[in-house]
Amino acid sequence: MTLLEQLKEKAKANPRHIVLPEGEEPRTIKAAVQIVKEKLAKVTLVGNREKIEAVAKEQGVDISGIPSIDPVKSPKFEEYVQAYYEIRKEKGMTPEEARKLMADTVFYGTMMLHKGEVDGLVSGALHSTGDTIRPALQIIKTKPGIKIVSSSFVMIVPDCEYGDKGMFIFADCAVMPAPNESELAQIAIASAETGRVLCGMNPKVAMLSFSTYGSAKHELVDKVKKATAIAKEMAPGLKIDGEMQADAAIIPKIGKSKAPNSAIAGQANVLVFPDLQSGNIAYKLVERLAKAQAIGPILQGIAKPVNDLSRGCSVEDIVHLAAITAVQASGL
Repeated sequence: MTLLEQLKEKAKANPRHIVLPEGEEPRTIKAAVQIVKEKLAKVTLVGNREKIEAVAKEQGVDISGIPSIDPVKSPKFEEYVQAYYEIRKEKGMTPEEARKLMADTVFYGTMMLHKGEVDGLVSGALHSTGDTIRPALQIIKTKPGIKIVSSSFVMIVPDCEYGDKGMFIFADCAVMPAPNESELAQIAIASAETGRVLCGMNPKVAMLSFSTYGSAKHELVDKVKKATAIAKEMAPGLKIDGEMQADAAIIPKIGKSKAPNSAIAGQANVLVFPDLQSGNIAYKLVERLAKAQAIGPILQGIAKPVNDLSRGCSVEDIVHLAAITAVQASGL
């Protein structure tokens, strides 16, 4: 059974409620039908019902059993406007601006998640990553001890003996361009949690660099060293070490040679890259050259599950991300 099949089984075993704010978008409507058909989650679409039904008819799907909410027609609209105003008034928010923003489907869907009406949100088929993350940061905020939103990819490498039988978490590959020491530590902790919840991993985190245990001297190496120390202080039970090179992190023989006193060298399954450039390059190279499956980006650090799609996503991508979001909700 593949990881995606396992995640779908987990989602079915503990059904959750997912809101899809881009409810008038054709791929999203088809995905909603498939999600409900496969019993992966309960779904609510956000948008104008007449438009949703017209698009569904064009797509040849039946959405009669899938509820939808039109923000401005919702009986909870004014309640949500007031709640958002209270959250943001110290930042200069006005009631008029709050009303305007709450008419936006992503803001409305995020408030549904904040209020506990749903368990997770998936957006991005039409919206940018920023448009998906911004409402979550403003309304839901981050988990305790975490101040940033980051991302990870589950990488599944065929015929690979390293990591968790070829499975790894790569982070951050999509969100934080140049994390500082504290942010890098937070990425490590959040990525370990993603590995535990989604993949059933016993996370072993390697903080990657071009140096292993001081083999090279540079300020970039110092940043990774400091990040490792911060992460160990923040999460003392986490198996984490660094700085180390990628081969020392995942290949037992090299890990033993380069870092003989490390508890995770040669065994790492969560790889934290020092910046977005290296992380993004690495996951794309592994995906193409090793014919690996890359599942993500998976957002992490938000207090409740919110995930972002590529605007070029397929119906299956939306279905898969909804299942992942449901499993994240179950793991809270």
